[in-house]
Amino acid sequence: MNQRLEILGFGAPDQDEILSEEAGAFIAALTAKFRPRVDAALAARAERQTAINNGVMPDFLAETQSIRESDWHVGEIPVDLSDRRVEITGPTDRKMIINALNSGAKVFMADCEDSLTPTWTNVIQGQLNLRDAVRRDIAHESNGKYYALNADTATLIVRPRGWHLVEKHLLLDGVAVPGALVDFGLYLWHNAAELKKRDSGPYFYLPKLESHVEARLWNDVFCFAEEQGVVGTHEIKATVLIETILAAFEIDEILYELRDYIVGMNCGRWDYIFSFIKKFSRFPEFVLPDRSEVTMDTHFLRSYSKLVIKTCHRRGAYAIGGMAAQIPIKNDPDANELAIARVRADKEREVADGHDGTWVAHPGLVPVAMEIFDAYMRGSNQLERKREDVHVKAADLLQVVKGKITDVGLRNNISVSLQYLAAWLDGNGCVPINNLMEDAATAEISRAQLWQWIHHATGVLDEGINITYELFRTLLREEMDKIRDQVGEGAFDAGQYRRAAKLLDQLVEEDDFAEFLTLIAYQEID
Repeated sequence: MNQRLEILGFGAPDQDEILSEEAGAFIAALTAKFRPRVDAALAARAERQTAINNGVMPDFLAETQSIRESDWHVGEIPVDLSDRRVEITGPTDRKMIINALNSGAKVFMADCEDSLTPTWTNVIQGQLNLRDAVRRDIAHESNGKYYALNADTATLIVRPRGWHLVEKHLLLDGVAVPGALVDFGLYLWHNAAELKKRDSGPYFYLPKLESHVEARLWNDVFCFAEEQGVVGTHEIKATVLIETILAAFEIDEILYELRDYIVGMNCGRWDYIFSFIKKFSRFPEFVLPDRSEVTMDTHFLRSYSKLVIKTCHRRGAYAIGGMAAQIPIKNDPDANELAIARVRADKEREVADGHDGTWVAHPGLVPVAMEIFDAYMRGSNQLERKREDVHVKAADLLQVVKGKITDVGLRNNISVSLQYLAAWLDGNGCVPINNLMEDAATAEISRAQLWQWIHHATGVLDEGINITYELFRTLLREEMDKIRDQVGEGAFDAGQYRRAAKLLDQLVEEDDFAEFLTLIAYQEID
């Protein structure tokens, strides 16, 4: 650990506590060891995309057939991860952490990725908040109200950034450090020993994996941390988000690579839809209808979620369902009742299919989801439901949803993209829009559909109008005017809406589909 980080970030409160010399040395060691493999994994993604563009469609891997057909199981699941029937997610904001841990959910996923704008202050403050939460001395005061932890709280899991994101404020040999290693390394360094004292451990949600080779990379990162004496053997536990179309073809293999650490998988539905659009962006036959029609009841999404359940249960791992993004609508009881009914139907489907738990985005939905899983899942899981009746083939995972593209759907995608990007550029990555708690994944779907509809002849409104770039520009101006009217001239001018519009216009116009909007938007923040 003799290499030193170059720290470009400054001004974050108490950053010297988080980026101590010892913690920095650990991040440097992780980076020196694994950055070449991260770069190789990203290069492999690009090669795979080129192959898909040339017509080589995904399929289950012939070379790993023996892993899929042989009998093996993942390791032991810790007591505090044994019941995951309701999980809540949110950013590492101090108030959010307290409210989520107090929400009554079994697990809180503290998100350093899609719910967090990775400004330098947010990254460092988030680690400070997590450190204080682990030690149970986190508190917050706002508008005369005091927030502190209850005696009984949810189990904490941290989601680091994906392999594609870097931390530009930390350099090693003049090159930015992988953001995943920063989030993982700092949390582990400061909290592994303390968590062990409290009969818990450093638990992680691993995002956006596209192959078992990327899972092996995480496995080796965990092993290296053990070798460095930062954490005990197999104390790290991981849950993998199956939120890319390519990962769905390698569920067994991902479980196998992480078998000493993995305890479950989650169906990250929004990123999965985005991945589906992105990977097949060159093919007009893969154009999807309005986002509202791409539900978990559609064949390709239902097939994927059942495949996750079947595969996980065969290997002794939990299968966690997807997000309910609704937030309570306090000023409209009828609309709120309809929203809650949709949540109920979604959660009833998940528990009936065999999921061991589910996600919600707001504390107000925890009782609803808990009631449903309590009623239908008598034990702490449904591992006994092997779902041997499920037989998913490549064609099932690749079946395109048919439906309408409407003016309402088109405008909604523009508006959501604008509102989310404006908030993200202003430092907030978790945003209530139209009574839904949105993060980067839903903004990705929205801008991806706009690109897809504009760049293919199959992008046609239900009344027969082609969706052109010129039409998009017209509607962009109209939606900007609506937002200005809604928030007021002063708030509009003080916000980041014009920058958001410029960024969205760039993403939509370009001939090449941008892999992640956050990669481009990251250059716009401090």
